[in-house]
Amino acid sequence: MPSLESIAVRQYLKAYAASQPAGFNLEASRKGLEMLASLTPIALDVKAEKTTVEGIPAEWVSAPNAVEDRVFLYLHGGAYILGNCNTHRGIAAKLSRSTSSRVLLPEYRLAPENPFPAAIEDAVQAYRWLVSSGYKPEQIIIGGDSAGGGLTLSTLLSLKEAGDELPALTVLISPWTDLGGTGESMETRADADPWLKPEASRATPVLYIGDLDRRTPLVSPIYANLEGLPPMLVHVGNDEILLSDSVRLVDRARAAGVEVSFKVWEDLWHVFHTFEIPEANQAIDEIGEFVNQKFKVNV
Repeated sequence: MPSLESIAVRQYLKAYAASQPAGFNLEASRKGLEMLASLTPIALDVKAEKTTVEGIPAEWVSAPNAVEDRVFLYLHGGAYILGNCNTHRGIAAKLSRSTSSRVLLPEYRLAPENPFPAAIEDAVQAYRWLVSSGYKPEQIIIGGDSAGGGLTLSTLLSLKEAGDELPALTVLISPWTDLGGTGESMETRADADPWLKPEASRATPVLYIGDLDRRTPLVSPIYANLEGLPPMLVHVGNDEILLSDSVRLVDRARAAGVEVSFKVWEDLWHVFHTFEIPEANQAIDEIGEFVNQKFKVNV
């Protein structure tokens, strides 16, 4: 049974989606995401400190319980064309507290100004910067939401191909893993999803990849060889059109021998973790339990 808060947010998202003008306006979409994020400011006891990572703007986001020897490299969502520290500082703050980690939130280059593979190059660079700064791979968590989830996988695949030692854990929140939009949930969940639309999800990738084949593994990681990736946690809402992106990813990762913890959240939508609802708090707590349990095992 969804909470009253969840029902209210769902209604708000539906109204917000319905109020958007026909067609796609990049600047309006960027401003709209910032407006949504402004509704959930970070807690007063969380520090957000601006930094740069090899020229990439970034922030360190740290809750009071964050330990110095654990870092969460978080790659924000936004279809590779939206998002920044402002839009994802809130979820970074929640994850810092739940995982007892300092969160590094880089502003990787966005398309269409900087198309594929700029985002992957920046994410790889951010990871290598952490390692060169003294963090051991076994002290690093990597994760992201939506496109940031897909980018997380593409980053891991790039690091694996280059022979880098991979981080300890992966956390994926509603990951966008198939830019071709071929999952069955694009149709079966279209009416249930309060704010994502199949036509937009299938149209926007051209801004990121142009005419590149959407089945390219670094574009759509469900087509990649996932063998050797670190243990991962995947969360997805049952009422989102990208549900199949997670289901198929989990099936293929498990078939490749990857340890996967997977949960489908009933009556919830895309990246619901960012909203102030009880279900989001529970999900963030479960991410913390996953991370803290794994680090206790590894220590």
